[in-house]
Amino acid sequence: MAIIKAFSAGYCKEDQLIDELYRRTNFRHTSTDQIVNEASILSGMNESKVRKALMLKTSVFEKFTHEKKYALAYIKLVISKMLMASAGRDLILSGYPTQLIPREITHFFRIGLIADMPFRIATFLKNGGTAKDPEQYIRKLDIELAKWMAKYCGINEAFNPTDYDLIIPMNTESVKEACDLITENLNEDIFQPTERSTQAIKDFSLLARVEVALAKKGHDVTVYSTDEKIRIAINKDSSQLNKLKKELWSIVELVDGVRGIKIGVDGDLSEHQVYRKYDKNQPSKVLLVDDEQDFVKTLSERLTLRNMGSAVVHDGRSALNLIEQDDPHVMVLDMKMPGESGIDILRKVKETHPSIEVIILTGHGSEEDKNQCLELGAFDYLHKPLNITELSNVIKKANEKAMESSN
Repeated sequence: MAIIKAFSAGYCKEDQLIDELYRRTNFRHTSTDQIVNEASILSGMNESKVRKALMLKTSVFEKFTHEKKYALAYIKLVISKMLMASAGRDLILSGYPTQLIPREITHFFRIGLIADMPFRIATFLKNGGTAKDPEQYIRKLDIELAKWMAKYCGINEAFNPTDYDLIIPMNTESVKEACDLITENLNEDIFQPTERSTQAIKDFSLLARVEVALAKKGHDVTVYSTDEKIRIAINKDSSQLNKLKKELWSIVELVDGVRGIKIGVDGDLSEHQVYRKYDKNQPSKVLLVDDEQDFVKTLSERLTLRNMGSAVVHDGRSALNLIEQDDPHVMVLDMKMPGESGIDILRKVKETHPSIEVIILTGHGSEEDKNQCLELGAFDYLHKPLNITELSNVIKKANEKAMESSN
């Protein structure tokens, strides 16, 4: 029998087809939800954070937290475990995670589901979709899918015929007819493992385990695996390159199955960024809100030197918009700004996102203002000019409290 790998454009009746395939073949089906759930358990990350790794939108804090890359490493690990397992045959895989499987693993029955726009719009509406412009909504999903696959999977065309054994236009085939097409071809010899394809699974498994091992130690590098030999590419400047290489080597050599290690520098260093390890114990989701642009830029840079990750906005409305899309742990909020005051923003933040710890900064505050802020739930109330060491210590304490609340 075979492993079926099904990937669908949005609103092409993928769920109905998978259900029919499951009923007819009695194959095990591993869905995106199951993969995300297991990756969440293995990584200790919240399921919602793992799921965000399968979305194009990236947190403004990603360059400090590396949560997306960390989650993707665990998603790959879950998939590789399934493929390595002796019971890995007679399996249906579906959804975004299937695109993370290397093309060198060839013994899949690779199914692509597509449809024309009228069919997809009708399916969207039948499924209870409520977008004002369904076509625009679906096209946006297609664009995001293409960009995600290009960025995280190295795939520039979602439905290139050379990447599939069978592409089914669901607007011309019923679910039953599509299932007939698939089941009629399940026993073809081309879906049997070859020596090269089996080796590709081993390499994928090793790649995933090395990526997880490095991520646990706070490293963000590019990893390649061929014939159980690991190559690491460093794509950021490091003033202590030899020390970094030795540390990477010491981590990778402990991963079971590694037969060789090569570590080098990528020829095109990304925008001359400085290589920094990330530390999950350090505050990395700090939102700075202040209309004094030079002050807040300098403050952000000084926090970075203390291994604290921060994003910057210059008014309260932008801060409120950001927290609806992202999840900062700590907000450092100026008391006096044009438009809504710091007190107004504090009140709204605590009403809608009470887990965010808010530190108030002021150059002109009174005792009455301080009492009001603390009553509204501010973590602390500090006066400008700031002692950066004092602020750093307060941020760390606020971050600890926020993390306790989220666990």
